[in-house]
Amino acid sequence: MDLSELGAFLRSRRSRIRPADVGLPGGPRRRVPGLRRDEVATLAGASPDYYTELERGRGAQPSAQMLAALARALRLDHDERDHLFHLAGRPVPPPRGGLSYVQPAMLDLLGRLTGTPAQIITDLHETLVQNPLAVALLGRQPTGGGFAASFAYRWFTDPAARELYPPEDHPHQSAAFAADLRAATGRRGKDPHSDAMVAALRRESAEFATLWDGGDVAVRRRDSKRIVHPELGVVEIDCLTLLSEDGRQRLLWFAPRPGTPAVEQLRLLEVIGTQRLTADEVG
Repeated sequence: MDLSELGAFLRSRRSRIRPADVGLPGGPRRRVPGLRRDEVATLAGASPDYYTELERGRGAQPSAQMLAALARALRLDHDERDHLFHLAGRPVPPPRGGLSYVQPAMLDLLGRLTGTPAQIITDLHETLVQNPLAVALLGRQPTGGGFAASFAYRWFTDPAARELYPPEDHPHQSAAFAADLRAATGRRGKDPHSDAMVAALRRESAEFATLWDGGDVAVRRRDSKRIVHPELGVVEIDCLTLLSEDGRQRLLWFAPRPGTPAVEQLRLLEVIGTQRLTADEVG
């Protein structure tokens, strides 16, 4: 482990990324060519103080989950990601391990969707990375390890997760999650992580167990949703999906449903999201 070299490597990777590459506003008053430390921290789900200490070569050894989040935030390729893990003294995760490596092509597409809420998730609905508008629309989703990183898992085990949708839409969402998880676990074959998640869901949620036993299977490629937003109210959107070749990762983007107030609501959301970023910079 070499925390001094780790800090230097993080600084070098941060300086090469333009704010527009990750969906952040540039602004005329930027004093650095790339991202600021606080912006990397936000993208990785870390505190600014923690990330600053990492760049200074101080503090505790970062966890594998944090390293994976930093690799995604800094758009590292496979070789750079592996080097980051080596510098931190952590084993490099296997290509198809639980810390799913975000495919560069999907990250590139995500970076181009600056005016559209979008995020990349796994086939088990584990959030890997969100653009700022997705955070403004859906809230910041957990990106660490464990089953709780999966929104589908939280949907059946944490009542707070259901506040994102109107109560009358819950049965549809539950059925869609269960059918989609069955398709994902079937495609993965004998996969300990997905099998353990399904076993835990069957134990912890009678609703999931009933739906699972029904045997429905369907990949969730497109869906119409109503999102309950704390400031905008109910936003009617179409959720569209681009699947990776192996089906394990998905780029989701959220378009306003034609003929609904969602067109104006998403325009307002862009203003709200920008204001929040500005407030964070001032704070």
